[in-house]
Amino acid sequence: MKYELTKDLETGNSLIDREHRELFAAINDLMDACSKGKGRDRIADTTRFLNDYVSKHFRDEEQLQIQSKYPTYSMHRQFHEKYKMDLAQVGNELNTAGPTLAVLNKLNHVVGVLITHIRIEDKKLAVHVKNSK
Repeated sequence: MKYELTKDLETGNSLIDREHRELFAAINDLMDACSKGKGRDRIADTTRFLNDYVSKHFRDEEQLQIQSKYPTYSMHRQFHEKYKMDLAQVGNELNTAGPTLAVLNKLNHVVGVLITHIRIEDKKLAVHVKNSK
């Protein structure tokens, strides 16, 4: 399954959408490598990138929230913190166990949580940022 930033996931904020595309591309690259039997070669680099990039992306989003005085900033930030922990845990399991079906299912679940977050919360944020200018 390929992850794409489809119209229903686009926020309309160029920074947020660009960073979401980068995250999806990294996940897709790892899944492609796994399907070709080369997942073990890519796991460490990809999980490190995902964890670093998610942290960068969340910092960027939180900066937009602070600048625009986003009313649910603290709730959004709490989600970010929990998500980083969940992603790091899956990354650790990938690095330890390799690209097993169970671990890849966990990664897919974590990505699904992100997609739901994008579809609901990030879209609300983008509207708020746009209207606060």
